[in-house]
Amino acid sequence: MPAKEPPPGDGPQPQLPDTGRLEAFSDGVFAIVVTLLVLELNEPEHSPGQLLAGLIRQWPAYLGYFASFAYVAVIWLNHNQMFFGVQRVNRGVHFANLTLLFTTALIPFPTAVLSRAFIAGINGADARTAVGLYAGISTAMCASWLLLYDQVHRHRDHLLGEAVDREKFGAERARAIIGIVAYTAAGIIGALWLPLAALVVFVALPVFYGLTSEGLDVVRRKRRTRRRPDHTSPTGQQRD
Repeated sequence: MPAKEPPPGDGPQPQLPDTGRLEAFSDGVFAIVVTLLVLELNEPEHSPGQLLAGLIRQWPAYLGYFASFAYVAVIWLNHNQMFFGVQRVNRGVHFANLTLLFTTALIPFPTAVLSRAFIAGINGADARTAVGLYAGISTAMCASWLLLYDQVHRHRDHLLGEAVDREKFGAERARAIIGIVAYTAAGIIGALWLPLAALVVFVALPVFYGLTSEGLDVVRRKRRTRRRPDHTSPTGQQRD
């Protein structure tokens, strides 16, 4: 009797590369993005003796630099934290990561447009347009995070380390969805009614992502630990 061939899919799995090259490339892109931000800072045109006034007049450029640097830094922090748990990557993760880098590299542009539009008039037509531009690109960036988390979650058995919770990255998709919903809502509100309200959301979301960079599950665990009552005496013995 001829030997029975193994069914498709039962053969050895292809060897997947580790995250070394992906992380090195990503870190290089982040470094280039934050370096290029300083190109927005130029010596102002001024008459003799008016340098200080010229420097003060271009305060939107300083605000844009600070905001963009902080935002890219938060993205890098989340990216670095994410790949602590990922040991290997496949083609889908590479494409999702490239999408994230693409949207991240765009962030300095709408930030500069927004800062200049607000100094010209906080409720003007340009400010509303700038708010819509910023919200659109930031929504796309959050969507790229959703794609990256989803790719890792779908192939978790092949990509994650043994000690990593298999549902961690599935749960992290909620953080990306929060950003998509919040940026979309802020863009609509700001472009149609209140640009300043959108600006509040734009400032708050990077803070949220910075504080939750370790993951929502870790944040919840730390909060539960802090709230847990202390049942030991100062000498270390358990109280009755």
